[in-house]
Amino acid sequence: MLVRRRLQPNPKGCVQYHLWQTHVNTSPEPDHRPAPVQCASAVLLVQPAHFAFNPQTAGSNRLASPASGAAAPNLAALAEFEALHQALRAVGVRCCVVQDTALPPKPDAIFPNNWLSFHADGSLVLYPLHAPNRRAERRAEILAAVQQELGFRERRRLDLSDREQQGRFLEGTGSLVLDHVGRIAFASRSVRTEESLVQEWAAWIGYEPVVFDSCGLDGQPLYHTNVLVSIGARHAVVCSAALSLKDRGRVLERLRASGRTIVDISIDALYGFGANILELQVPVPGGRPTGVLVLSARARAALAPAEWEPLRAAVDRVIEVSVPTIETLGGGGVRCMMAEVP
Repeated sequence: MLVRRRLQPNPKGCVQYHLWQTHVNTSPEPDHRPAPVQCASAVLLVQPAHFAFNPQTAGSNRLASPASGAAAPNLAALAEFEALHQALRAVGVRCCVVQDTALPPKPDAIFPNNWLSFHADGSLVLYPLHAPNRRAERRAEILAAVQQELGFRERRRLDLSDREQQGRFLEGTGSLVLDHVGRIAFASRSVRTEESLVQEWAAWIGYEPVVFDSCGLDGQPLYHTNVLVSIGARHAVVCSAALSLKDRGRVLERLRASGRTIVDISIDALYGFGANILELQVPVPGGRPTGVLVLSARARAALAPAEWEPLRAAVDRVIEVSVPTIETLGGGGVRCMMAEVP
């Protein structure tokens, strides 16, 4: 049975668009799963309207700083955004670009991967966000644009956004780093990543959860998993020094079991966004897809030769884009700017 319910705006009325929540059979449906592919060939990008340092996220994100040197941060972020967009298009990655709306101001709208994820079996997941001023980022017109421009066909939906009212959070592929081939979800516990929601998500979509603890140089949990783990077709990047001692061996063992090249980066490289990277693929008619690694200039500079060389050998092409304003003020890199669309 199919039931549709319109979600209500929050008490302050700041959410201008209503999402439709679809409830269907909540068990995984293996009969409809295509052959697993690790890397997507298309992405959703949200062009910022009011990019800025967000005090509501800074408490848990130690990678963000209010000082970037940019006199007009949104203009600087727009230029960096467009550089990424054009670089992706130049190598053949399909992009759906949606403009952020002016009101209400959404300083982190450039990071759509935190509030939604698209999956190859037609599953769509909407996620609960920790910062109240981020929740207006969820807009039905963005979903419609992806369906129209990239051909994504939604078959079923899991809407976790109402967990915000319970003080429970799970921030998309910031919180979850996914091995699509092995159907494993790696998740580092934090105020933005609640283990019970990881378990609920994993049961619904049919992935095995691997949940662990991590910390930065200040001893506090890292806010998102995707600043210390990244998984591509033939490689897995991890900062083992940031993993808790009790979990380190278990996480490394699961990564090694995939058969991928393990690139263990330093904590300094982590702070340079060395793990906040993403591999995409470009289809080649009659041949193997081209693996394209996307990373920032800061991330590339932060990776030592012993880290960079095996990573570079595991991909076919590299896109390197400079996004210093976005990284400094937003505390997120190029990976956070892209929501994959299989």
